[in-house]
Amino acid sequence: MSPDLDAFDSRRSTVYARTGVVATSQPLAAQAGIQSLQSGGNAFDAAVATAATLNVVEPMSTGIGGDVFAMYRTADGDVGAMRSCGGAPAAATRETIRDRLNTESPTMPSSGPLAVTVPGTVRGWERLLTDYGQYGFETALEPAITHASEGYPVSEIIADAWTRNADTFIDAIGKETFSVSDGTPSVGDVVRLPHLAETFKSIAQGGADAFYEDSLATQIASAVRDRGGLLESSDLAEFEAEYVDPVSTTYRGATVYELPPNNQGLIALEALNIASKVDAGSYAYDSADRIHYYAESLKRAFHDGHHYITDPEFESIPDLASSSYAANRAESIGPYASDVSVGGPGMPPEDSDTVLLTVADRAGNVVSLINSIFEPFGSGVVVPDTGIVLQNRGASFTLDPSHPNTLEPKKRPFHTLIPGLIQFDSDDWAAFGVMGGYMQPQGHLQVLANLLDYGFDSQAALNAPRWRYCDDGSLAVEERFADGVLGKLARRGHEVTVRPPSAFGGAQFARRRGDVLSGATDPRKDGTAIGF
Repeated sequence: MSPDLDAFDSRRSTVYARTGVVATSQPLAAQAGIQSLQSGGNAFDAAVATAATLNVVEPMSTGIGGDVFAMYRTADGDVGAMRSCGGAPAAATRETIRDRLNTESPTMPSSGPLAVTVPGTVRGWERLLTDYGQYGFETALEPAITHASEGYPVSEIIADAWTRNADTFIDAIGKETFSVSDGTPSVGDVVRLPHLAETFKSIAQGGADAFYEDSLATQIASAVRDRGGLLESSDLAEFEAEYVDPVSTTYRGATVYELPPNNQGLIALEALNIASKVDAGSYAYDSADRIHYYAESLKRAFHDGHHYITDPEFESIPDLASSSYAANRAESIGPYASDVSVGGPGMPPEDSDTVLLTVADRAGNVVSLINSIFEPFGSGVVVPDTGIVLQNRGASFTLDPSHPNTLEPKKRPFHTLIPGLIQFDSDDWAAFGVMGGYMQPQGHLQVLANLLDYGFDSQAALNAPRWRYCDDGSLAVEERFADGVLGKLARRGHEVTVRPPSAFGGAQFARRRGDVLSGATDPRKDGTAIGF
């Protein structure tokens, strides 16, 4: 039976601390980050320790077979972004994929070996530790190795997701790796992942090269090719993480930083700018007007982002975050719902799963890190004897040659992952994010509006009921909105549907305001915010 989250009947309040704070979707992972800080690491060390532990305790959502991104503000005052996102295999052409599928359809497979792209996580973790951390892999991976080797009890929401997605695996190897004696784990069952523990030990000893250039690379490539995919060990050996310049806008006096393309950060910024132009935040919080004008702003940003955003090395992308662009798009917003499509082919699956973590430390480092294998259990391909689940990011390509996000060799797909960063003031910074496919920019818009337009504290901003614009044109909502609001939205022309809390993402928040740290975590997940 799925956990009943509708009431949110457990009390949560913002966590305050002086030395360090970690917020993420699973308590054991948050504790791993806190232990890193307590042992002398900084926010970057804690971020990697937390992310690695999430690979073990929330394996349907994340892992070293996926990609990783970070937004950060360092203790020295630098604002930056790290992108560690692999592209399509060098052999992945549209013609080859069609031949393998025996189809003329423009649709990429959503799972299986042909959906596998080069995983970026391990190189990304190593880059952050080398350039900004205090420790290396041996220390950062220790909690993950311990949990994978000795076992951990599965928490409630994760157990439900595990069971619902157990049929994703394409063969018995995945099912055997991620099962217990009587099937998928139930709440409180102790799970051990010994193969993953050994893989982490190899990386702890040999660094990222152990994953991308040694025997593990051969095993990964062989697992994909043996099942009909195109990945070669050379694709792995050529991969490197990179630093990119963040994109930003100002909203209600705060500066919001997002990742540039191939990520969907521009959607969040465009939506904020349009919302500002129509003054969406001026309406009463419990009104249908508020939701209507934010949703209409978001619709237009989705349309533009899903049409234009792709790998900038292959296509030019308009300045979707500019004020003038937003002003033009805002002109079409009126008091009734408009029919705005999300931009045609090349869209990623609407629902996906991932993990997000946020960390702040006493020195002044603030980090938002997001890690994912895309949909639950990714491609369904598990590398034998390694515990590695490979992502299905290739599902975000299209085989339509006229679309900017069309598949090409070594091209990176449209990417949903967007960690966020906010500067409230010169000495007031926060790392934040809202995971969950299409929900991510929508969640950014709503959390930021709660904070900046309505003055919510951070935990209240995450607790508040959410809406989401869906790819079928409907407006999905949680049922906890004020009486009468949903009916008024329907009368404005919105096709309103009520969906469970699990459809509205999972947010995390860590802030450093002067010498006081604070954190918050989404009640829609198993997570926690811990400070010390």
